[in-house]
Amino acid sequence: MPDIIKLLPDSVANQIAAGEVIQRPASVVKELMENAVDAGAQNIDVIIRDSGRTLIQVTDNGTGMSETDARLAFERHATSKITTAHDLFAITTKGFRGEALASIAAVSMVELRTKREEDESGTLLVINGSKVETQEPCSWATGSSFSVKNLFFNIPARRKFLKSDNTEMRNIINEFQKIVIAHPGIRFTLIHNDSEIYNLPRGNTRQRIINVFGRQINNDLITLDTSTTLITIGGFIGKPENARRKYGEQFFFVNNRFMKHPYFHKAVIEAYQNILPPEALPSYFIFMEVDPASIDINIHPTKTEIKFEDERAIWQILMASVREALGRFNIVPSLDFKGEGLVDIPVRSAFRDIPEPPPIEINPDYDPFAGDEQPSVQKRLIERFERESAGGWEKLYGGQERTEPENDRAVSSRKFFQVKNKYIICPVISGLMIIDQKRAHERILFEQFLGNLESSLSLSQAQLFPVEITLDPSDILNLREIEDDLRLLGFAFEYGEGNTISVTGKPTGLGSDDPAMMIGILLEEFKRTRSDPSAGIREKVAAAMAGASAIPYGRPLLKNEMEDLFDALFMCKSPNYSPNGKPVINILTLDEIDRRLK
Repeated sequence: MPDIIKLLPDSVANQIAAGEVIQRPASVVKELMENAVDAGAQNIDVIIRDSGRTLIQVTDNGTGMSETDARLAFERHATSKITTAHDLFAITTKGFRGEALASIAAVSMVELRTKREEDESGTLLVINGSKVETQEPCSWATGSSFSVKNLFFNIPARRKFLKSDNTEMRNIINEFQKIVIAHPGIRFTLIHNDSEIYNLPRGNTRQRIINVFGRQINNDLITLDTSTTLITIGGFIGKPENARRKYGEQFFFVNNRFMKHPYFHKAVIEAYQNILPPEALPSYFIFMEVDPASIDINIHPTKTEIKFEDERAIWQILMASVREALGRFNIVPSLDFKGEGLVDIPVRSAFRDIPEPPPIEINPDYDPFAGDEQPSVQKRLIERFERESAGGWEKLYGGQERTEPENDRAVSSRKFFQVKNKYIICPVISGLMIIDQKRAHERILFEQFLGNLESSLSLSQAQLFPVEITLDPSDILNLREIEDDLRLLGFAFEYGEGNTISVTGKPTGLGSDDPAMMIGILLEEFKRTRSDPSAGIREKVAAAMAGASAIPYGRPLLKNEMEDLFDALFMCKSPNYSPNGKPVINILTLDEIDRRLK
């Protein structure tokens, strides 16, 4: 029987490796920008065509490469950052020059022009699908320019599964933002199809955040500043009253590298406990500085998931740091970190002997309830119940006429109660019906908006004075994606210079008179519902509109409002579930109540 194990050709191996690192055009942008940062560039220009399908070009004025280095950078396992295995545990750079280039060249047509300051001429290198086509001298300024053309041209299946141009461009913008926020001292530009999206001058971190997300975020930022022997935490968090369901403004950086860390995200949310509006997310831009030897960045091919040696201790420090910042803003009691020098954080090592706990003396004969001077716990509870019990409880239901409804949708007495300004309670034959007021209103509005979209019957209310709104570039793309349906619903707006729009009309009957707030909430709701594969674009727009317009939690309702909401809900085609598939109604049966009171 012949041998069946074979060594793969480098071109095939590179394509397989590319699947881990280069998942979409945004992956190429990330790798090339990180290489430019590591090359010491002060100016980095990113040019995109057709959302990265046709061209991704990253030009920098960094150190450049020699002719030999330019060629070796596209070989597998080639790097300028690592010489020994020990270096893997003290990484301070981002990409290793050449680490991802082999993967990029395997699935695209790459053109590199590069030159070092000391060289008289530069180097032109052309590679198509891992095959070197051209290597020759060229005239070029100091630095490097990578042009990646026709991504996935030799893997049609991968190219076919790329998303729409808007989706791919949004991902490019997201990767761009992660890098530019971490490096405010570098000038960046981003151009898509000859249209300038970003032109970011050098500045400090706060200026960079404002330039990326707009002037309106400036008044929302609270400074973080905590130093310990274990970690230094800086950056900004958002004010609680401005928090909303805003995805995309939560950033963690460790040693100036963006990372995803759900565990630390929970620490931030814990610090905001009880001071955030329901379902709201605060903005944060948190920078951590730690010893590179105490983290492992190689647990994921894209190096965005990072493992910390002392995660529990850092979690506590992070939560305390956020609470201290909120305390300075007079939101929560302040925790003062301003001591003499750094705070020494003792961290238990896994290899350190654990001291024996101090001995505890126990008296098994001790009875805390012994003696006549202290009544027993049981006696005190009975006395309290007898003292606080109000007689005549039967009168609460006196005179209540009972009807015989056909099913649980009919109430026996049209009695409604609001609990915590969140739930509507009403009695039914089988027990108590609990209705989530916000989800119920979302279901009602969803079916109304969907019907309006299908019949084009929405009315628009003109704005006396047009309202100008500055949006994030990715939100401009989201808006263009749903523009036609928004106009059908009654929104009227025009695009201005940069990333601004001028709203001249809004749908009649909306709960908010602020079109800027409504557009912002609508876009966030749309981003949240976009991932639902079962819904078409109109269903997603209707669901986003419903979520943006529905009665919020925390609003008290009058009896007639609860009745109207109840009646409108059960006129819907699907009253039991919200547009996002969450339950609207729950029945607490009499049997369940009986069991709980036994």
